Amino acid sequence: MVRKVSVIVPALNEAASIDGLIREIWAVAETRAEHEQFEIIVVDDGSTDGTGDIAAQAGARVVRHPYNIGNGAAVKAGMRAATGDVFLMMDADGQHRPEEIPMLLDALEDHAMVVGARQKSGQANFHRRLANGVYNRFATYVTGKKIEDLTSGFRAIRAGVAQRFVYLLPNTFSYPTTITLSCFKTGLPVCYRPIAARKRIGKSKIRIFRDGARFFLIILKIATIFSPFRVFFPLSALSFLTGAGWYAYTFATAGRFTNMSMLMFVQAVMLFCLALISEQVAQLRFDRSERRGAS
Repeated sequence: MVRKVSVIVPALNEAASIDGLIREIWAVAETRAEHEQFEIIVVDDGSTDGTGDIAAQAGARVVRHPYNIGNGAAVKAGMRAATGDVFLMMDADGQHRPEEIPMLLDALEDHAMVVGARQKSGQANFHRRLANGVYNRFATYVTGKKIEDLTSGFRAIRAGVAQRFVYLLPNTFSYPTTITLSCFKTGLPVCYRPIAARKRIGKSKIRIFRDGARFFLIILKIATIFSPFRVFFPLSALSFLTGAGWYAYTFATAGRFTNMSMLMFVQAVMLFCLALISEQVAQLRFDRSERRGAS
């Protein structure tokens, strides 16, 4: 049976790279025609440089947004328009090598999602590598599983899995974070394959300080959705230890128990209870997602 692969490419003002990328993808598709049928969907997210027209001329199916909504919104639009059994997402800026597509597709036979993990030499600069390292470690803590590249936009996922979680995906650059944590939270097998990213063509749309702060807040918000206990329990423990430490100090110096210590202990109990309740709410959300996927 021939498997259908939908290649989804979100694009914003990538006229310099989109034609070459699509032609490289078609070349890969020809080599796998015996087992797979490809469709290329380029989501033109409000480009003003003719990206969509160039993509259409190169043989891609183009979904157009009337204005820039966001990278995640473009991916969601591509997923809704796709007809394949497998969704393969990749960036339009030329960083991802189409010749590595077969590696991801082959690994998908035994996994729900396969992610192309960029090596250190393939990440843009020191600040980007540092930020990605922090994100990876935080996500590893939240999921309890080693995450090698949380923000990679080069990934293949089974269509049924992606459609289960599409309603959770944000409109911004953090869609890879959400879909990765969703898979881990529901116990789906995920694997990473090393990729050699190329230097992007054109100028990056990401701003280190503005988008970095926003992205960290998004990760924190996503973490409270998927694993709230791992977020709130450390805060509860910190509050309890602070109260205990202040009590030890005031008892040693003044021989009394202060209102501040009591406040910290009460706060610790409230945060612990909030952690338990939030964990139950998160579990109910994913139980509903399981039922939706099974129906």
